[in-house]
Amino acid sequence: MQEIYNASTTEQEVSQLQVSKVLRNTYALLAMTIAFSAITAVISMAVNAPYMGLWMLLPYFICLFMVEKTKNSAAGLFWVFALTGWMGFTLGPILSFYIGMSGIEPVLTALGGTALIFFGLSAYVLITRKDLSFMTGFLMTGILVAFVAGIANVFLGIAGLGLAVSCMFLLLSSGLIMWQTSQIIHGGETNYISATVTLYVMIYNLFTILLSFLGGSDE
Repeated sequence: MQEIYNASTTEQEVSQLQVSKVLRNTYALLAMTIAFSAITAVISMAVNAPYMGLWMLLPYFICLFMVEKTKNSAAGLFWVFALTGWMGFTLGPILSFYIGMSGIEPVLTALGGTALIFFGLSAYVLITRKDLSFMTGFLMTGILVAFVAGIANVFLGIAGLGLAVSCMFLLLSSGLIMWQTSQIIHGGETNYISATVTLYVMIYNLFTILLSFLGGSDE
């Protein structure tokens, strides 16, 4: 009986160590990718890169596909930085637009709001250790619906629909931050590259949506 108990305890300790490692690696890589994105955004602003609209999605999906394909190898890190660097570069024209229109204040406020939401939601899940796996289907379906509605509204140009899609993405991105954190601490996500990409994209969504609200424009 004692041997069984010791074996069970050892397995729990190993599992907890693995979870801690994934969580630590995820946050470390996330911090590096955000910093790298900031650099590419500054470069984009410096060279006055044009706003790419939907064209930015083609390289985005290519990089996303390659991240998924190589996530279990060292090449996965290259594609993570390719993806986040590209997203940072496409953010440059958006930042230039809002800074030119409203100054730096909306950008700083959006950054602060994004950080507050991310750390608040992550801390809540880490402290309560809630298992949010039941939200998987709802969140994935919601993101798909919001994405399709957002693409449709590019052509329809309905202001009310645009606001609704932004609010949907804001709520869904917040939910996915909580869900991904829960997946890590409960062993549902063991690949820190995949976890990093999910959290990064949700943070990107939060920032751009808050910026659009604070900047007073539908761009």
